[in-house]
Amino acid sequence: MRRRLVVLAVTVSALAGCGFQLRRPPELQLKRVFLAGFDAYSPMGDELRRQLRASPGVVLTETAAEADVVLEVLEDAREQVVAASTATGQVRELTLRARLRFKARTPAGAERIAPTELMLTRDVSYSETTALAKEQEIALLFRSMHTDLAAQVLRRLAALTPG
Repeated sequence: MRRRLVVLAVTVSALAGCGFQLRRPPELQLKRVFLAGFDAYSPMGDELRRQLRASPGVVLTETAAEADVVLEVLEDAREQVVAASTATGQVRELTLRARLRFKARTPAGAERIAPTELMLTRDVSYSETTALAKEQEIALLFRSMHTDLAAQVLRRLAALTPG
């Protein structure tokens, strides 16, 4: 037991000494954000709201006039495309795409981030014998892609300065 504690203490001190830190959300300089253009039940919108609320000091405003920056979504799409099929027409591989087009502006309309498109793709094998499990896997992959896209948007917003 004592040996385990010593090994744990050495490991923790080695990690602390190398500058290791858990990933944190980027710190935004513009603290009041308004999200415009998302559908009411958009998984991408929900993930972006969750990550913005987790950022220190950030407040999601109810109106664009109260915000420092307005994040306007131009397109929020999810696609499943057949990438490979057998000679009999059975699907063997799917390509999943999550696309987000957005721009950022001030409440007065001055452009802060030009219209930008982010797109992630994932390939997934498919088998009709395990259709239910594959649907769950696809849902998890889309959730993961939305998390990645939201993090990319936050990094772009973190680069904005007041003024």
